[in-house]
Amino acid sequence: MSNFAITRQKMVDGQLRTSDVTDRRILDAMLSLPREIFVPEDRRALAYLDLDLDIGPTGSKRFLIKPMTTARLLQAAEIKPTDKVLIAGCATGYMAALAARLAAEVVATESDSALAARGNDILPKLVQQIVTIQTVETTAGWPAEAPFNVIVLNGATEITPEGLYQQLAESGRLVGVFASERPSRAILVTRSHGDFGHRTLFDVAAPILPGLERRAEFVF
Repeated sequence: MSNFAITRQKMVDGQLRTSDVTDRRILDAMLSLPREIFVPEDRRALAYLDLDLDIGPTGSKRFLIKPMTTARLLQAAEIKPTDKVLIAGCATGYMAALAARLAAEVVATESDSALAARGNDILPKLVQQIVTIQTVETTAGWPAEAPFNVIVLNGATEITPEGLYQQLAESGRLVGVFASERPSRAILVTRSHGDFGHRTLFDVAAPILPGLERRAEFVF
């Protein structure tokens, strides 16, 4: 067994199972998918640590969010084998690859063109279905493929992402970390007859996704 396979097993046993991740499909996906491939070579030794791992160019602050946060958001989304899923702000595509093990169809977006290109190179080698990362702002979603049964934010938001809400199908679910207040919390948003319900899931912190930052307020 390779060193990465050993650390992957330790991640699943020590970070996921101990954090109430019980969905066997997610555990199996995270045990089999090589997370290190989505990380720059000089940071691959950190791929399975319990941290938000900065994978972008110097100063860009783009992350793979913690394995535990990733798993718990996917579990809360309750992705079905028939679902169409949007992963917003996917970075190099790790969460999109996991979702592809769970859903019928996956669309991903990323605002950083270099990260999107890297992800589009990686994904065909690891997943059977076609998953293309579209280079657009996080708030834009991907209207051409909407509506989605599930939308997952691969990070946190300080604003209400209304544009993404509108791309949910009836009975669709959006999950992400909402950081407009402290402490930040993972929240499940559901759409029913044009209205949106919100349910708090658990307290958690995650890096803010580009474009989902709170606007600076002017003080006179």
